[in-house]
Amino acid sequence: VQLQAFGGGLVQPGGSLRLSCAASGLPASSSARGWFRQAPGKEREFVSAINWRGRRSTYYSDSVKGRFTISRDNANSTVYLQMNSLKPEDTAVYYCAADNTCSGYGCYRASSYNYWGQGTQVTVSS
Repeated sequence: VQLQAFGGGLVQPGGSLRLSCAASGLPASSSARGWFRQAPGKEREFVSAINWRGRRSTYYSDSVKGRFTISRDNANSTVYLQMNSLKPEDTAVYYCAADNTCSGYGCYRASSYNYWGQGTQVTVSS
């Protein structure tokens, strides 16, 4: 299994970035993807998740709700995180994660995901 996260970079406050998470080697039934981030000196935290086989399909942390949008390309296994109105506190390494499924609060927990990408750096600074 390989997960590749890319699309990070340096952006000014108020700007936008789109992260991508490309997956290969996952079972065809795999339907859960999550984004987590870790800032220097802080613990890894949940950002967003999507599960396209569950009743509720998208999840967001309160800190990004209304600014970030998670989506999936139906043609492949790529999941996107559109990040708008970026703030300096969004600066972190962003990781994508995957597993067969998740539901409810499980989608918010890092321990629910068995597969992880390498991370991509997002820096929001003027």
